[in-house]
Amino acid sequence: MGPAAVAVLIILCAAAAEARVPAGHLATRRRDSVPAGVGACALAVAPFGYPCEEHTVTTVDGYILSLQRIPRGRRASGGGGAGQPVLLQHGVLTDGMTWLLSSPEESLAYILADSGFDVWVANNRGTRWSSRHVSLDSSSRRYWDWSWDDLVVNDMPSLVDYIYSHTEQKPHFLGHSMGTLVALAAFSEGRTVDKLKSAALLTPVAYLSHMTTPLGILLAKAFVGELITILGVAEFNPVTPAVASLFKELCRHPGTNCYDLLTDFTGKNYCLNSSAVDVFLQYEPQPTSTKTMVHLAQTFRDGVLSKYDYVWPGVNVEKYGQPDPPAYNMSNIPAGFPLFLSYGGRDELADPGDVGRLLGDLRGHDPGRLTVQYLEQFAHADFVIGTCAKDYVYNHVVSFFNRFN
Repeated sequence: MGPAAVAVLIILCAAAAEARVPAGHLATRRRDSVPAGVGACALAVAPFGYPCEEHTVTTVDGYILSLQRIPRGRRASGGGGAGQPVLLQHGVLTDGMTWLLSSPEESLAYILADSGFDVWVANNRGTRWSSRHVSLDSSSRRYWDWSWDDLVVNDMPSLVDYIYSHTEQKPHFLGHSMGTLVALAAFSEGRTVDKLKSAALLTPVAYLSHMTTPLGILLAKAFVGELITILGVAEFNPVTPAVASLFKELCRHPGTNCYDLLTDFTGKNYCLNSSAVDVFLQYEPQPTSTKTMVHLAQTFRDGVLSKYDYVWPGVNVEKYGQPDPPAYNMSNIPAGFPLFLSYGGRDELADPGDVGRLLGDLRGHDPGRLTVQYLEQFAHADFVIGTCAKDYVYNHVVSFFNRFN
């Protein structure tokens, strides 16, 4: 398979990961409809009647991250203090809007706020409201020279420290998809674990070798280590004409259903209706770095969870002091740290087999500090924009957090 075919596969998989959209529509569906200078608070939260604050956090390596705070629910008194803080972390190719697009009865951020929590919504570097840097322009290659390792080392600790400094309380953490990957990797290295109350992980991703999606299997077989050099592309933005043309090309591949790529890539979701997807597609997908996409491809291709592989042993030695990238060891997660894991039987990304492997790593965890929920009928997107997620998942999350307040 040549470099061009590899590029097509990776870009399509990225575009399909969080969306159901016909071929060619990615180029015409722009995020320019969001007025300049309007943040998530004004755009999504305030119209529902919730108080909302816009915050910024600067990482050690200079990235300026946007963070929205919903300090209380709609019916709470404005004079009282905020409740226990919770940090929400989205997955790859999305941003914090993921948690804010559905009604207050269905969106996790509002459900937590109405349950008495002080909700903080993260936005990864490179996304719509986190595209600034203290010295780099987002149009430069240097700005995009990072992988999800940098979210582990820089972004997550910066966000947790910022929330603690403003609330003087340890926050709970909740992540979805790659948000769980970053958290698990951080916990395995002892990062932030002593500064959090607990963590709830929806569709936890630590391993990807059992992924069953046809698109994922194609990507797993592709060689991607030199993608950045081959294409000269550092920013990975699905919403561009160039990507759309590649997207259209792969739609000709036998067995690819370009009108239901969400199901094709994530599995058959249980309670995800078309209107929820349509609203989602007004604001997503978001850019990420090409290195992050390559890193994810390495993760499921190699069958191990490790730091970014620079392919050339000499470069790895320079970066890590060894020819192969160091692995993240999930069994190093402190046994007494409270964890809630929820996963689905139909999820073709966070496959039950891979979650089972993670649970094997956690077999020494304190049973009283580990809660595992398995939902046979759920797939990957049900956990974040499913219309029935409140009844099946979110109510249990609230109970878990209250248990460790």
